[in-house]
Amino acid sequence: MAKAITTEILIQATPEKVWGVLTDFDQYPKWNPFIKSITGNVAVGNTIKARIETPGASGMTFKPTVLVYAEAKEFRWIGHLFIKGLFDGEHSFRLIDNKDGSTTFIQSEQFEGILVPLFNKMLDTNTVEGFRQMNEKLKQEAEKS
Repeated sequence: MAKAITTEILIQATPEKVWGVLTDFDQYPKWNPFIKSITGNVAVGNTIKARIETPGASGMTFKPTVLVYAEAKEFRWIGHLFIKGLFDGEHSFRLIDNKDGSTTFIQSEQFEGILVPLFNKMLDTNTVEGFRQMNEKLKQEAEKS
């Protein structure tokens, strides 16, 4: 079973400015309502530690593997619940340069595994809301002068 969630927001800041906020992981507790922390050496192939607190649901700490870390373009990881194939999530943050000083920020996740149907309702409500809240706060942070 598979499920995809995608959200996007227009940010009146350059991709470099948005990237700077997105990858300043030490500041996450101050502004990010969804991803409370990311620790570890964030580089392709490395395992990092992430704490997510989805609105209306229990928080979760997990250890995804970084798949893409392309400056001012994309940050993507894949995580697994217990073992691969049960509930896997490939999370992506993409920055699209609109060539006018603004950035389209796209946050998405592709879920796969036999447990995905059990989490459908939570994904459609809590997780989507978490994405939206983070997107809005990222926009606010990046648009500060």
